[in-house]
Amino acid sequence: HGKIEGIDDLVTFEGNTADGLVKAFHEEVDDYVELCKAQNKEPLRSYKGSFNVRVSPELHRKAVVTAKTMGITLNRFVQTVIEKELAHKG
Repeated sequence: HGKIEGIDDLVTFEGNTADGLVKAFHEEVDDYVELCKAQNKEPLRSYKGSFNVRVSPELHRKAVVTAKTMGITLNRFVQTVIEKELAHKG
C-alpha cells in the first residue's frame, strides 16, 4: 500500500504485486486529478510560508551577523539564500 505525498488530501492505494501497486497508484492519481478538476481546486499541497530550521549556534550567529551587515532581517537573508540556491537548480 502507499500514500501520495505532496498533496493536502489523503489518497491511498494498494496492490498485491509490484505491478498491481503501480497500476493502483496510476488509477488513484488519475481519479484524484479528475476530482480536483470537478471541485475546481489545485491538486497540490498548500504551504503557509514559514518553517523552523535547526542549525548550529555558530551558523546561526554567522547568519545574523551577515544579515545585519547587509541591513536586512535574518528571515530576508535566509529567503535570499534559498532563492539563489534554487535559481541555480533551474
